[in-house]
Amino acid sequence: MIVPLGASTFREGLRMGAEVFHALKSALKEAGHDTNVGDEGGFAPRLKTGDEALGFIMRAIENAGYRPGEDVALAIDPASTEFFRDGRYHLEGEGRALDADSMVRLYEDLCRRYPIVSIEDGMAEDDWAGWSALTRALGSHVQLVGDDIFVTNKERLLRGVAEGVANAILVKLNQIEP
Repeated sequence: MIVPLGASTFREGLRMGAEVFHALKSALKEAGHDTNVGDEGGFAPRLKTGDEALGFIMRAIENAGYRPGEDVALAIDPASTEFFRDGRYHLEGEGRALDADSMVRLYEDLCRRYPIVSIEDGMAEDDWAGWSALTRALGSHVQLVGDDIFVTNKERLLRGVAEGVANAILVKLNQIEP
Protein backbone atom coordinates (compact mmCIF):
# COMPACT_ATOMS: atom_id res chain seq x y z
CA MET A 1 0.00 0.00 0.00
CA ILE A 2 1.23 3.48 -0.70
CA VAL A 3 0.72 6.32 1.75
CA PRO A 4 0.35 9.73 0.07
CA LEU A 5 2.39 12.09 2.27
CA GLY A 6 2.17 15.05 -0.08
CA ALA A 7 -1.62 15.09 -0.32
CA SER A 8 -3.41 18.09 1.13
CA THR A 9 -6.87 16.52 0.78
CA PHE A 10 -8.33 13.03 0.82
CA ARG A 11 -9.29 13.42 -2.83
CA GLU A 12 -5.72 14.35 -3.75
CA GLY A 13 -4.44 11.30 -1.88
CA LEU A 14 -6.83 9.09 -3.85
CA ARG A 15 -5.63 10.65 -7.10
CA MET A 16 -2.00 10.06 -6.14
CA GLY A 17 -2.74 6.45 -5.25
CA ALA A 18 -4.55 5.87 -8.54
CA GLU A 19 -1.67 7.36 -10.51
CA VAL A 20 0.87 5.13 -8.77
CA PHE A 21 -1.41 2.10 -9.23
CA HIS A 22 -1.60 2.69 -12.99
CA ALA A 23 2.14 3.36 -13.22
CA LEU A 24 2.75 0.07 -11.38
CA LYS A 25 0.44 -1.78 -13.76
CA SER A 26 2.35 -0.37 -16.73
CA ALA A 27 5.74 -1.28 -15.24
CA LEU A 28 4.63 -4.84 -14.46
CA LYS A 29 3.12 -5.27 -17.92
CA GLU A 30 6.27 -3.94 -19.63
CA ALA A 31 8.32 -6.47 -17.65
CA GLY A 32 6.05 -9.28 -18.82
CA HIS A 33 4.26 -9.88 -15.52
CA ASP A 34 0.59 -10.69 -14.97
CA THR A 35 -1.45 -7.59 -14.15
CA ASN A 36 -4.67 -9.25 -13.02
CA VAL A 37 -6.00 -7.79 -9.80
CA GLY A 38 -6.58 -10.01 -6.76
CA ASP A 39 -9.50 -10.13 -4.34
CA GLU A 40 -8.19 -7.22 -2.27
CA GLY A 41 -7.46 -5.01 -5.26
CA GLY A 42 -3.72 -5.54 -5.63
CA PHE A 43 -1.46 -7.11 -8.21
CA ALA A 44 0.03 -10.55 -7.57
CA PRO A 45 2.85 -11.00 -10.06
CA ARG A 46 5.24 -13.91 -9.60
CA LEU A 47 8.24 -12.05 -8.25
CA LYS A 48 11.13 -13.77 -6.51
CA THR A 49 11.81 -11.40 -3.64
CA GLY A 50 10.29 -8.64 -1.57
CA ASP A 51 13.07 -6.40 -2.86
CA GLU A 52 11.92 -6.99 -6.42
CA ALA A 53 8.34 -6.07 -5.48
CA LEU A 54 9.41 -2.95 -3.60
CA GLY A 55 11.64 -1.96 -6.52
CA PHE A 56 8.65 -2.06 -8.87
CA ILE A 57 6.64 0.07 -6.47
CA MET A 58 9.44 2.62 -6.07
CA ARG A 59 9.75 2.96 -9.86
CA ALA A 60 5.97 3.31 -10.14
CA ILE A 61 6.00 6.14 -7.59
CA GLU A 62 8.72 7.91 -9.55
CA ASN A 63 7.05 7.22 -12.92
CA ALA A 64 3.86 8.78 -11.57
CA GLY A 65 5.88 11.94 -10.88
CA TYR A 66 6.28 11.60 -7.10
CA ARG A 67 9.25 11.38 -4.76
CA PRO A 68 9.43 8.25 -2.60
CA GLY A 69 9.68 9.17 1.06
CA GLU A 70 8.68 12.77 0.45
CA ASP A 71 5.41 12.58 -1.49
CA VAL A 72 4.63 8.91 -0.98
CA ALA A 73 5.59 6.35 1.67
CA LEU A 74 4.92 2.62 1.93
CA ALA A 75 2.82 0.47 4.25
CA ILE A 76 3.37 -3.27 3.93
CA ASP A 77 1.41 -6.29 5.14
CA PRO A 78 3.65 -9.35 4.79
CA ALA A 79 1.00 -11.61 6.40
CA SER A 80 3.87 -13.42 8.12
CA THR A 81 1.72 -16.12 9.69
CA GLU A 82 1.19 -17.47 6.17
CA PHE A 83 4.86 -18.37 5.74
CA PHE A 84 5.76 -19.24 9.37
CA ARG A 85 6.30 -22.95 9.98
CA ASP A 86 8.28 -24.87 12.57
CA GLY A 87 9.52 -21.68 14.22
CA ARG A 88 10.95 -20.20 11.02
CA TYR A 89 9.85 -17.78 8.33
CA HIS A 90 10.06 -19.56 4.97
CA LEU A 91 10.78 -17.16 2.12
CA GLU A 92 10.09 -19.69 -0.61
CA GLY A 93 10.87 -17.39 -3.52
CA GLU A 94 14.29 -16.68 -2.05
CA GLY A 95 14.95 -20.27 -1.04
CA ARG A 96 15.68 -19.47 2.58
CA ALA A 97 14.15 -19.75 6.03
CA LEU A 98 14.79 -17.15 8.74
CA ASP A 99 14.49 -17.26 12.49
CA ALA A 100 12.72 -14.35 14.24
CA ASP A 101 15.90 -12.33 14.80
CA SER A 102 16.88 -12.64 11.13
CA MET A 103 13.36 -11.60 10.11
CA VAL A 104 13.66 -8.48 12.29
CA ARG A 105 17.02 -7.67 10.68
CA LEU A 106 15.40 -8.10 7.24
CA TYR A 107 12.69 -5.56 8.15
CA GLU A 108 15.30 -3.18 9.56
CA ASP A 109 17.20 -3.39 6.28
CA LEU A 110 14.06 -2.84 4.20
CA CYS A 111 13.07 0.17 6.33
CA ARG A 112 16.55 1.67 5.83
CA ARG A 113 16.35 1.28 2.05
CA TYR A 114 12.67 2.04 1.41
CA PRO A 115 10.30 4.66 2.86
CA ILE A 116 8.31 2.13 4.91
CA VAL A 117 6.19 3.82 7.57
CA SER A 118 3.94 0.90 8.57
CA ILE A 119 4.21 -2.89 8.80
CA GLU A 120 1.08 -4.94 9.49
CA ASP A 121 1.49 -8.55 10.63
CA GLY A 122 5.26 -8.36 10.43
CA MET A 123 5.64 -11.46 12.57
CA ALA A 124 3.48 -14.57 12.92
CA GLU A 125 0.41 -14.46 15.15
CA ASP A 126 1.92 -16.74 17.79
CA ASP A 127 5.51 -15.48 17.61
CA TRP A 128 5.30 -13.29 20.71
CA ALA A 129 9.07 -13.12 21.19
CA GLY A 130 9.55 -12.16 17.53
CA TRP A 131 6.92 -9.43 17.83
CA SER A 132 8.63 -8.09 20.93
CA ALA A 133 11.99 -8.01 19.13
CA LEU A 134 10.44 -6.29 16.10
CA THR A 135 8.81 -3.68 18.32
CA ARG A 136 12.09 -2.98 20.14
CA ALA A 137 13.92 -2.64 16.83
CA LEU A 138 11.46 -0.55 14.81
CA GLY A 139 8.62 0.55 17.09
CA SER A 140 10.02 4.03 17.73
CA HIS A 141 9.80 5.05 14.08
CA VAL A 142 7.60 2.56 12.20
CA GLN A 143 3.93 1.83 12.86
CA LEU A 144 3.74 -1.89 13.72
CA VAL A 145 0.16 -3.03 13.32
CA GLY A 146 -0.91 -6.12 15.20
CA ASP A 147 -3.79 -7.69 13.34
CA ASP A 148 -3.46 -11.47 13.39
CA ILE A 149 -1.63 -11.48 16.74
CA PHE A 150 -4.47 -9.64 18.48
CA VAL A 151 -7.48 -10.72 16.38
CA THR A 152 -9.51 -8.15 18.32
CA ASN A 153 -9.26 -10.44 21.36
CA LYS A 154 -9.11 -8.78 24.78
CA GLU A 155 -6.77 -11.34 26.37
CA ARG A 156 -4.34 -11.29 23.46
CA LEU A 157 -4.37 -7.49 23.41
CA LEU A 158 -3.70 -7.30 27.17
CA ARG A 159 -0.81 -9.74 26.75
CA GLY A 160 0.54 -7.65 23.88
CA VAL A 161 0.46 -4.48 25.98
CA ALA A 162 2.17 -6.27 28.88
CA GLU A 163 4.89 -7.70 26.63
CA GLY A 164 5.44 -4.53 24.57
CA VAL A 165 4.22 -6.08 21.33
CA ALA A 166 3.34 -3.82 18.37
CA ASN A 167 2.43 -0.14 18.67
CA ALA A 168 -0.87 -0.20 16.79
CA ILE A 169 -3.85 -2.52 16.47
CA LEU A 170 -6.30 -3.17 13.69
CA VAL A 171 -9.74 -3.39 15.29
CA LYS A 172 -12.30 -5.37 13.31
CA LEU A 173 -15.70 -4.73 14.84
CA ASN A 174 -17.13 -7.92 13.41
CA GLN A 175 -14.47 -9.97 15.21
CA ILE A 176 -14.68 -8.51 18.71
CA GLU A 177 -15.23 -11.22 21.28
CA PRO A 178 -17.44 -10.39 24.28
